[in-house]
Amino acid sequence: MALVKPVLFQIAGYQNSGKTTLSLTLINQLTAAGLKVATVKHHGHGGKPEVVEAKDSDKHIKAGAAVSLVEGGGRMVIQAEKGPWSLAEEIDMLSFFKPDVILIEGYKNEPFPKAVILRDEKDLELVEKLQNIQVILCRDPGLQDLLKDTALTVLNMDEGVSWILGEITKK
Repeated sequence: MALVKPVLFQIAGYQNSGKTTLSLTLINQLTAAGLKVATVKHHGHGGKPEVVEAKDSDKHIKAGAAVSLVEGGGRMVIQAEKGPWSLAEEIDMLSFFKPDVILIEGYKNEPFPKAVILRDEKDLELVEKLQNIQVILCRDPGLQDLLKDTALTVLNMDEGVSWILGEITKK
């Protein structure tokens, strides 16, 4: 399959909606199909993501290094510090690794093509708030009935996985 590289696709929804579960399923199936997948996840829990403290790379950062890279056994870990990173900067960084697909988990207000996961009726506001929604995934079957008049594709979670895989691989 000839993908336009990289294909960017976003998974959006409120906390505990199933974004990570969906992302893991997509990563597994895209990788099984022979595609190289990179991911960006928004750490929406406040503060900085956890790093291994008291290791040399952390000591380098604390001493003032802007970026610290550790490699061993084929694994590379990069820690970089600056003011807030934009999603565009993160995508640029991942593009260095030449992925076929970049899955973006979170960053719901960004304009990339996205799937929106709705847990219940309270989440319906996302349909009006967010842009470039390609598919709505409903965890509650009753939501599909409420959205029957929308022009958007509305599916349950299982159907949504197949739909997203089809969309990504046809690009």
